[in-house]
Order: sequence, then C-alpha cells, then structure tokens
Amino acid sequence: MLKKNVLLQTKFGKHHPMRPYNDLFIDFDDTLYDTHGNADIALHELFDTLKLGQWFSDPAVFYDEYWKTNIALWTSYAQGDITRDYLILERFRRPLSFGKGLEATTDFCLEAGDLFLDLCSNKPGLVEGAKELMDYLKERGYRMHMCSNGFHEVQYKKLKACGLHDYFDTIILSEDAGANKPSEQYFNYAFKVSSAVRETTLMIGDNFTTDILGAKQAGLATAFFNRFPEFPAPEPVDYEVTSLKQLMQIL
Repeated sequence: MLKKNVLLQTKFGKHHPMRPYNDLFIDFDDTLYDTHGNADIALHELFDTLKLGQWFSDPAVFYDEYWKTNIALWTSYAQGDITRDYLILERFRRPLSFGKGLEATTDFCLEAGDLFLDLCSNKPGLVEGAKELMDYLKERGYRMHMCSNGFHEVQYKKLKACGLHDYFDTIILSEDAGANKPSEQYFNYAFKVSSAVRETTLMIGDNFTTDILGAKQAGLATAFFNRFPEFPAPEPVDYEVTSLKQLMQIL
C-alpha cells in the first residue's frame, strides 16, 4: 500500500524520495473524464437516432469497427500524421462502410460526427474517484493544469458537463499549442501558459505514449495511471498507480 511522506517503491524496485510538486499537469480524457464510457453511451444513441439498424443486422459490427478505427486515428493524430478534419470524417466513414447498402457519403459521415460529438460532450460521467481526487488536490493547494489533445469546443463542453472546469488553473489544449502531446512543442507551450517549473511539476495521465513518454522527454516527473494493470508500464516511471485513489496517497 502506498503511504504519504515515505519512500515509494516502484515496480522496478527503485526507491524515490517524495518530491515537492507545486504544479500538476493532468490529462483529462480517460484519466478524469470517462471518455470511453461516455462515448459508448453516445455511440448507441447515435445508432438509434440515425436508424442504422436498417443497414446493420448486427450493431456490434458498427461498434467494433468504430472503436478500432477511432483508436488508430487518434494515435495518428497525436503523432501529427493526420489532421483534425480527417479524423472527424474517417472515424465514421470506415465503420459506416460496413453497413449493407449504406452509402457513407461525406455529408452523412459529417452529420454522424457532429451528432456524436454533441451527444458525447453532454455526458457527465467521470472515472471512479476523479471528483474525490480533485477535491483533495485543491484542498492541498496544488496548481492544476488540464493537458489534453481533445478538440477545443468539445473539451469545454465536457468540462461543464462533468463539473470539473473550476478546479483547473489553466486549460492547455493541443489546438491552442499548435501541436499535440507528446511533442516538445506542446509541453513548452504548457510551461509558458501555466508558469509552471519543470523541477516541481508532475504529469498525471493514462496514455503511456502521449502523456508519460511526452512528459519524460520534456523533463517532467510522471505518474502513470495504469487502467489496465495486466499491461505494466514498458519502462520506468516515477509512480505507477491503478486507481486515482492511490494518487492521494502519493501527493
């Protein structure tokens, strides 16, 4: 069990003295906000609203293809290989193309994308323990900065829907930075707008590539929120936790 004010042993067997952090860079999607869970609800609502059952005898085909496509596209987007507009269009063109007799036109795909984003952004669901963690961190006096690759208008709607907006001192989005996590440009922008200092800043996130590797390359301490502990961190991190509650034992 992790304890405050003691040495923390990581899974690599190394001990790290507790370091004083003034600023926390915190990922939003699937770290605090239950993006996957909320999107899954929205996806089912989308299927019903657009009456996709007339083209898909098995709805699971549409859902499965959407998730495979979405994961691949967001990975490419984070690496800067595709644009936002391409992601929005293709994440529905590909799964809709599996509908028997369905013509996945650009207009129809964009309509589906707009409706989906509207449905998603109004969902309030949080990752278990997120509200308790944010209350704890606020009471402890940390400066908190949301670091996200999500789309500007969507992220602000999500923040309002889930009630976390006022916890953050700074909202740092990739569209404002002109680059996505894990790029150096993104983190340089984050330091500029937050006035945080690298030596006293901790990055918290669930995506090892965009959150943790990006932060490590930028010289930050890292806390990997591993939601799938059967797949441990592939390389050393300062902290690795499997629940948000454990972060309260570290900070």
